[in-house]
Amino acid sequence: MTGKPTADTATDSSSPQEYHGVGFVLRSFGTPNSTLHEFNFWDRRYEGRRLFAEVLGTFFLVLVAVGGGMVNARFGGHAVPYGALVVAPGLMVAAIILFMGAVSGAHLNPGVSIAFALRRDFPWRRVPAYIVAQFVGAVSATLLLWALIGRHGAAGLTLPGHGISATTAMLWETVLTVGLVSTILGTASGAQQLGPIAAIGVGSYIALAGLWGAPVSGASMNTARSLGPALVLGDWTSWWAYLVGPVAGAVIAVGCAQVLRGGGGGRTGQGAAQGTLGATWRPGPIDGTTGGASPHVGGSGPHDTPAS
Repeated sequence: MTGKPTADTATDSSSPQEYHGVGFVLRSFGTPNSTLHEFNFWDRRYEGRRLFAEVLGTFFLVLVAVGGGMVNARFGGHAVPYGALVVAPGLMVAAIILFMGAVSGAHLNPGVSIAFALRRDFPWRRVPAYIVAQFVGAVSATLLLWALIGRHGAAGLTLPGHGISATTAMLWETVLTVGLVSTILGTASGAQQLGPIAAIGVGSYIALAGLWGAPVSGASMNTARSLGPALVLGDWTSWWAYLVGPVAGAVIAVGCAQVLRGGGGGRTGQGAAQGTLGATWRPGPIDGTTGGASPHVGGSGPHDTPAS
């Protein structure tokens, strides 16, 4: 017996007794309490929290990305300047990473979930639910915008620019997504792991890509952002370009990451991809007696339970 639980015993833990059993075994072999945090992601009691975070985060991203074009169409002219249209999604992604990245990893994008899984920082069995959550967020944001300011033709959709073919748009989206996912994987890898500061790099890349790439393809780089509104508005023009391009770009970015730093992002990369779920804190006053600052999960003391 090695003292480290197998995948079957640790990853599928769904009851407090089983979860504490893992902690007891690890502590009995002298494993630091911090090591126990890597098993929080496999506790199914947190599944709803992670998926809600993906729905909420993608909702706000699409609200900004789709809303700018719809507001312009509603009020005419350039009520929202072009620069703001393409920079706003990057700023929103940065804000989302900062306020809820530790809960679900703030993927907000099917390509990002697939890339993290390919790099073995994220379990494949959770990818489908994450993608569904992302589409739910995208559809919900579009429905709200439609209800509040009405539908205005193709406003809010990501479409190839004037004179640009769907194939060119697909290739353009592929190239842009390689850069985006490379930035995400790079800032979530081992010695380069930047924690919350990664929000600056990711948000900046989205803004910069939009400033020069939006006229060609819309600079979506996100299948949920593009196909969610297409589903609501019933306009499937060049839809395949925004499915194939971002996914292909994500896969290529994983290959680039393999060349640059080898497979996987290490423990810090896994934490960035999966989220830590607030495992080192508990809601309440920090008074040392009534559950304020909680010790690590699996530690000794009266608060030896995972936050939920």
